[in-house]
Amino acid sequence: MYPIEKKRLSYLVAIVLLACAAIGMVHYKQVLESSKNPVYETYFLISQVLFFGVIGYFLVSWIFKLVSNYRLLKNEKMEAELSLLKSKIDPHFFFNTLNNLYGLAIVKSDKTPEVIQKLSEIMRYTIYEGEKNHTPLKSEINYLEQYINIQKIRYQKNVDIQFKKDVADDSTLVAPLLFIMLVENAFKHGIESLTEGAFVHIHLIQQHNSITFEVTNNFEIKPKTTNGLGLKNLKKRLQHLYTDGHSLVLEKNENVYCAKIILKIK
Repeated sequence: MYPIEKKRLSYLVAIVLLACAAIGMVHYKQVLESSKNPVYETYFLISQVLFFGVIGYFLVSWIFKLVSNYRLLKNEKMEAELSLLKSKIDPHFFFNTLNNLYGLAIVKSDKTPEVIQKLSEIMRYTIYEGEKNHTPLKSEINYLEQYINIQKIRYQKNVDIQFKKDVADDSTLVAPLLFIMLVENAFKHGIESLTEGAFVHIHLIQQHNSITFEVTNNFEIKPKTTNGLGLKNLKKRLQHLYTDGHSLVLEKNENVYCAKIILKIK
């Protein structure tokens, strides 16, 4: 069996174990509440250990992959690939989602399987599709939608999250994981910092030979801080992948922030 097939098989087995563990936690918690039999508490704890063990496997595999790729970076092109790795989903998103997932499992929420499925799709895309030089725009859109849907489930407060798409040809090729950092920042520095009235509006336009991706969000005004590593790496990637065929526009107006990427597509 080829190495890549073994990886996919192990990934599939891990997903199945993760789903079984989540279902087991919900089932044994329910049975324990009705029967009070201590043996079901043991089964529940075993399901918990299995659940977080599989999650640990995913995280360790992900980190190991990042470290392995880092060691291969020797020239400017590889440095751009390092920027790609660092611009992937912030690990805090995974931990926060897992905490919410655990809470959903405990209360036997019908949303638990949905969150598991969406999280597994995000991890699959990040690990496998992220290695490619280009991916169809429709794949990138689906990836962003999965991320946004999980965020909608995560936040209990009333927030206005919109993703508008005006796409003439969704088979257009684009560099993978190019837009996620702007979306991440909008949630991290916008919705998470506000108690009410928070919004994130995302607009993707593809027509002829250009793609425009715009993210607008409000935020709580805080002392001025410098741009983080994410934006610097995004600028590096754009310069390396699209040279003079791109622009990155960042605008702040009172408590509203707008970030826009414009790409020229051949």
